Amino acid sequence: MFVWLASYPKSGNTLVRSLLSAYFFSNDGVYNFNLIKNIKQFPNITLFEDLGIDIRNDEEVLKNYIRVQKTFSKKNSVQFLKTHSYLFNIHNKYPFTDLNNSLGVIYIVRDPRNVVTSFAKFSNYSTEEALNAMINEIHFGGNLDVEKRHGERTRVWTGTWEQNYNSWKSFKYQDRYLLIKYEDLIQNTEIVFLKILEFIHKLNNSNFTLDKNKFDNVLRTTSFSNMKKLEEKEGFNESKIDKKTGAKIPFFNLGPKNDWKKILDTKIQKKIENAFKKEMTELNYL
Repeated sequence: MFVWLASYPKSGNTLVRSLLSAYFFSNDGVYNFNLIKNIKQFPNITLFEDLGIDIRNDEEVLKNYIRVQKTFSKKNSVQFLKTHSYLFNIHNKYPFTDLNNSLGVIYIVRDPRNVVTSFAKFSNYSTEEALNAMINEIHFGGNLDVEKRHGERTRVWTGTWEQNYNSWKSFKYQDRYLLIKYEDLIQNTEIVFLKILEFIHKLNNSNFTLDKNKFDNVLRTTSFSNMKKLEEKEGFNESKIDKKTGAKIPFFNLGPKNDWKKILDTKIQKKIENAFKKEMTELNYL
């Protein structure tokens, strides 16, 4: 069964996956980019294609979400799946997942005033274009004409920033929901990561004994500065290409130094605060 690692894009999902993959899929907790491959992304259009589903028919893809999940859900073990999808039920007949496949969710949220600049850089958008996407766009990707296994082939139904955040709260009613704020994760990584590990073992009804040596190695090798150095040295397969220049856009760009107070245009700031006032107040961002 799956523990979902859910978030809107550029909100800290990669850091959570890095922490978990180093702890669960290595012997010593020392992180490298190969480890993160153990945590796959859903949806991935290749999974549907391999089952003979008509991937050019959005409705056929949507109606087979749970069927595809069943093909690699292991009932007797905990698996992690990354997603930027919101927890939708499109047309009230195509649910994103169900409780037969889902143990719970770790939802990572980030101040949208910092998301907008990071999202703009990563997607090669202007800040205004990134803001418009966060407020209005409900899906990204879906270009089936690019080369096979290219990330942009998969249509991801993110919902708006607001929809994405609010939708996953439904797991609260099953006591299967853990909210992680990116800012807390950066400032208090040890405390927050321990909370994440305890939550996972609680979901799995298993006893939790911390491997302190592995835990310490995870914290040391997944720092933003270390992962930025790894990307500069080895490259990172989740980075994108600048369509104008052909150059790779660094995935690990500013990280904790991305401070909206210093770099965000005041007009953009106000638009974000007006659009997401309820959620930002709830999260103590306002």
